[in-house]
Amino acid sequence: MQPYKASFDVGAHVAIVDRQALDAFPRTWRFHNALQPEQLTYAGKIARVAKVEFYFGGDPFYELRGVPGVWHEVCPQAATE
Repeated sequence: MQPYKASFDVGAHVAIVDRQALDAFPRTWRFHNALQPEQLTYAGKIARVAKVEFYFGGDPFYELRGVPGVWHEVCPQAATE
């Protein structure tokens, strides 16, 4: 992953990764913007990117329409329409 380079633009159609991947994320990601427990219920949901921001150091984070929280780059994936 390149610093300050998002995989998805605002308006992109994405799917949140499955529950197994979300459960593993807190064990592998120890830095900023940890997932909140209520976000785990959105595993597999489809949404559109509402906002893209970058943490200092270049990690992209996403806000998704209709889905609470901030999502790290590894949590959404391209959705097939």
